[in-house]
Amino acid sequence: MVTLTASYEELTESSAVALAIRLGLIEESSHLTCTEIGDGNLNYVFHIFDHNRKKGLIIKQALPYAKVVGESWPLTLDRARIESAALIKQSEYAPHLVPVVYYSDTALAVTAMEDLSHLEIVRKGLIAGKHYPHLSHHVGEFLGKTLFYTSDFATNPKIKKQFVKQFTNPDLCDITEKLVFTDPFFDSDTNDFEEELREDAKALWADLELQAKAAELKRIFLTSAETLVHGDLHTGSIFANESETKIIDPEFAFYGPFGFDIGHFIANLLLNALSHENEQEQQPLFDHVVNVWATFKEVFTKAWKKDSIEAFSVSNSFLETTFDRILKEATGFAGCELVRRTIGLAHAADLDAIPSPSRRLQQKKAALALGKTFIKQYLAVETASDLVALFQQSVKE
Repeated sequence: MVTLTASYEELTESSAVALAIRLGLIEESSHLTCTEIGDGNLNYVFHIFDHNRKKGLIIKQALPYAKVVGESWPLTLDRARIESAALIKQSEYAPHLVPVVYYSDTALAVTAMEDLSHLEIVRKGLIAGKHYPHLSHHVGEFLGKTLFYTSDFATNPKIKKQFVKQFTNPDLCDITEKLVFTDPFFDSDTNDFEEELREDAKALWADLELQAKAAELKRIFLTSAETLVHGDLHTGSIFANESETKIIDPEFAFYGPFGFDIGHFIANLLLNALSHENEQEQQPLFDHVVNVWATFKEVFTKAWKKDSIEAFSVSNSFLETTFDRILKEATGFAGCELVRRTIGLAHAADLDAIPSPSRRLQQKKAALALGKTFIKQYLAVETASDLVALFQQSVKE
C-alpha cells in the first residue's frame, strides 16, 4: 500500500494553475491555459501557458498508482523526490541537456520545471521520419559527464555511498527487474503481444542458454551500484529539435551499472531502425548508435584524465578494460530492452505504428531475434559497429 500524506491530493488543471500562481512561478492572468499532456504510464503532466507573456511551465505530479494499470498497482510517491533530485544532480554536469527545476514538493509529489514545448519527443519525431543531427552527440555527452562524475572515479567513496542511499529506488527498480529482466523470458501474465508471435515467444521461453545470459545481466543490474543512471533512457524520454536536446523523466534513477542507460538508448534507436523499410532510412540510426558510444568514450576519457580521483586512473589499460566491459554490458541490456519492448507490458510505438500487419509482425520477430542475439553474444562485442553488423545480419535472416 502507498501511504499518502494529509497534504497530498491529485491535481486538476485548475488546481495546477492555482499552485503555480501561489508559488509565484507564473503570474495570474486571464490568458492562462492549462492542459494535462502526460502520455506516459505513471504521472500527470500539466502544461501551463501564459499567452500574454509567451511563457510556459510544466508541473509534473506522481500518482500513487501506475496510470497504465490503475489503482490495483500502487506505487510510491517518493519517485517524485528522486526525479527532481536526479535532474538537479545531472544539471551540475550537463545543465544544457536537462530541464531546469524551479520547485519540488515531496508531500504533494510535484516537480515544477522548464517548459520544453518548443521541442518534440524524439520517438515521435523518429517515427515521422525526422532526423536529429546532434542527438547522439548530446546524449553521449550527457552520459559521459553524468555517469563519470557521479561514480567513484570522481566522487569521494564515502560521499558516493551517501548518494547511493539518497537514490535508493526499490519500487521503480522492482518494475525494471520484473518487466525488463524477468517477465518477458517466461510465460508471465504481464506480457502483451499478438497471438501470431506466440510461437516465437514460446521458443524464447524455452531457450535455456538465453535465460542463463538474461540471469547474468539481471544480476549485474541488481548488484552494480557504479553510478547514478537515468534508469529509463529511451527515445520517449528525450526532447529535441535540430539543434537542442533535453533529457527528461529520470524517476527511475538509481545507482546502477554504467552500461544500462547506454544500452537502453541504443536499443530504442534500433527499434526505430526496424520500423523503416530500407537501409538508407536506417543509416542515420546506425550513425547514432556508433556516435553515441564514441562521444561517451571521448567525454568520459577527458573527464577521467582531468578529474579522476581513482589511484589507478593513470593506467590506460584500466580505462580501456572499463570501456570494454561497459560496451559488453550495454549490449546485453539492449537485448533485454528489445525483447521486452516487443512482447512485454510496455511496447515501443515505433513497431506498433507500422501500418501493415504482416510487416509489423515481421519486424517484431526481427526485434526478438536481434534481442536474443545481443543477449547471447554480449560478451563477444568489441565495438559499437559490431551492434550495427549484428542488426543487419539479424534482419537478413
